[in-house]
Parts: sequence; C-alpha cells; structure tokens
Amino acid sequence: MFGDKFIVMSIYEDSIKAHRESRGKLSVVSKLPITNKRELSIAYTPGVAGVSKEIHEHPESVRDLTIKGNTVAVVTDGSAVLGLGNIGPEAALPVMEGKAALFKEFADVDAFPVCLDTQDPDEIVKCVKTIAPAFGGINLEDISAPRCFDIERRLQDIGIPVMHDDQHGTAIVVRAALINAAKVVDKPFSSLKVAISGAGAAGNAIAKLLLCSGYKEKLCTSVADVIVVDSKGIIHRNREDLDKNKKELAEITNKKNITGSLADAMEGADVFIGVSVGNIVSKDMVKSMSSDPIVFAMANPVPEISPEDAKDAGARVVATGRSDFPNQINNVLAFPGIFRGALDAHARVINDEMKLMASLALSECVNEPREDYIIPEPFDKKVVPAVASAVKKAAEETGACD
Repeated sequence: MFGDKFIVMSIYEDSIKAHRESRGKLSVVSKLPITNKRELSIAYTPGVAGVSKEIHEHPESVRDLTIKGNTVAVVTDGSAVLGLGNIGPEAALPVMEGKAALFKEFADVDAFPVCLDTQDPDEIVKCVKTIAPAFGGINLEDISAPRCFDIERRLQDIGIPVMHDDQHGTAIVVRAALINAAKVVDKPFSSLKVAISGAGAAGNAIAKLLLCSGYKEKLCTSVADVIVVDSKGIIHRNREDLDKNKKELAEITNKKNITGSLADAMEGADVFIGVSVGNIVSKDMVKSMSSDPIVFAMANPVPEISPEDAKDAGARVVATGRSDFPNQINNVLAFPGIFRGALDAHARVINDEMKLMASLALSECVNEPREDYIIPEPFDKKVVPAVASAVKKAAEETGACD
C-alpha cells in the first residue's frame, strides 16, 4: 500500500513539473503558412472574405472550409472531476486539456477545453448552444449527476452530436468487454443477469445500454436483466425516494422487482459491475453469484473488491478501471473513435445504434478473448479506425447524419 502511494505521489510531482515547463498541454498551430503578403491575403483579408461568402451562400460547406468539420468542444463545469469532486472550472482545465490531447493523439480530432464558470443547467445549455457554430461535436465531461442527464438531453437538437462521455463512453467500453467476457465463460450475452453498484452517470448509462437492442438485433441483443443498486439499496418500482432518472431505471430494470441490498442483488447474478466506491464487495458476495462469475470492479483508485480477492472467491473474469491490472475499462477506447466516426458522417446526434455498433466493433478488436484479455489496450492501432467506421456506418444507416 505504501509503495502504491509513493508511485502515485511521484507521478503527481512529475506531472506538475511537466505541465509547468510546457505551460499546459495544448497550443494552436495554423495549417496555412503566413510568411509573405500573398499568404497573408489567402489566410486572412481579403481572401478570407470569399470563404465567408461561400459559407453564407452554402451553409453546408462550413464543415469543409473551417475547423468545424474536425473540432470538438470538451465542456465541463468542474463539478465532478475525476475522483476529486467539485473542484471548479480552473482546476478542471488540466483534465480537459488532457482529454483534448487524447482526441488529437488517438483520432486526429482537434478538441478544445471549454470550462464554464457556472453550474446552473440552464446556463450550461445556453452556453453550449451559443458556441455550437464553431464546433462539429460536443463532449460533455465531468459534470455531476443528475444534472448531466438533463443537460445532455436538452442539447440533442442543436444539429451536432453531443455526448456525455462519463455516461456513454463508459457504457460502450463496458458492453464491449462484457461481450467478450461472456464468450470466455461460454454464456450467451442475452442470458446474462447483471448487478450494478452505482446509479450515477456511468451506472445509469451502463444499465440502459446493456438492456438496449439495436436495429441489427442479431448482432446487438440485450442482456436478460439488470438490477441497479444505489447507496440506499436496490432500485425497485415501489421505492418512494427515487428521482426522475432513477424512476426511469426502475421501469426498465429489475424484472422481478426484488428489494434489498447489494448482497441481495449479487446473489445468483452472472455479472457484477461496480461504478461506485471501493471495498464494498466481499468474497462471500462473489461466491453467492452464479457459476463462473464476471466481476467488473471499476471504482478508482480502490476497486469495489480487489482483483485478487475476486479471483480467490471464484470470479472467472475480472476487470477494473486501473492500468496496473489486466482488462482495464478505459474510456479512451471509445470516445476518440466515436467522435471520429460522427464527424466523418456529419452526424447530428449520437444515437443508441451508433453506441451499440461502437461496442460491437470494439469487442471485435480482440480476436480470441481470454480471462486476462477481454478488451484491447488503449494503444492498439486497430481500435479507433474500427470504432469510427462502425459509428459512421450506423449513423448513415439510421439517418442520423446530414
């Protein structure tokens, strides 16, 4: 434990030093040279007036003539940053810079951090709508639940794709990993009974995507059932303390409407998915699951149960959110390819079919799943092209693009 803490502190110090020396991670570089009068006239006035006139007369050309066709805004209010909580927009900026750097590195998408000094959903929605003309997509990031659900929902009609990555990026990678885990334990995906700990942004989206079946149902079936557990117990239809988002979950999950604790939800389940807090799952709870259980304990930095304990208790496949264990569930496997495909398709939205096909494409990047290899590594060069192609095709086939 001391060693882990020492390593983390060393990384913190090295990161602060690197950021101070470079003054952040991002810079703006012109694609056109401006070294003489003619180049200046082409890049700026008077030549640029012709470009503006062209866009005014043919609005659809803006994606081909400006950065809009390849640019995503990474928008946050600083209310739920990593595991640090509500630390505000300035402290969130290095994280959003990092997200933008990942967009560029993995998918050649030009992304820019937009850190808003407000946590009022109405103001956030207004701000995003106001800046939308300059961007081809909006990645909502590190906005706390339940406000994130409402904000994302209200931005689906602005003509460019808007996705809250903490919800859907996580859900897409989890579904892909579970597709392959089911193959390892030789259980049909459609037969899986899943217990989820956590009903926030990630837990809500994971439950919905696992229960979703797409326009290609033979390829994208739903699991048999999902039971979601929050800090007060199992979410069921008779609970009177549920907000609107949890009521929606209650309507589509927990077919038998069982009540009780996380231990009750896990009993007989094929799969446990944790997006909550560390050290809340015991060995006995894993032992109570069905044969060859699958455990995705993704709380960071401390999982709901350690991989060693989960394995000792009989878990056949174990995944976490950490890079120092096999089978890391990492959003970087999803969002670069999803936005690359959405931008290439000139998509207006990112719909469920696009998410489902992204999951399937991601799962297929692993040719032969094993207990310790159910999801590709982030640096696997196959991932972004595969996900992007699947998303673009799904957008075109479902009429989600211009």
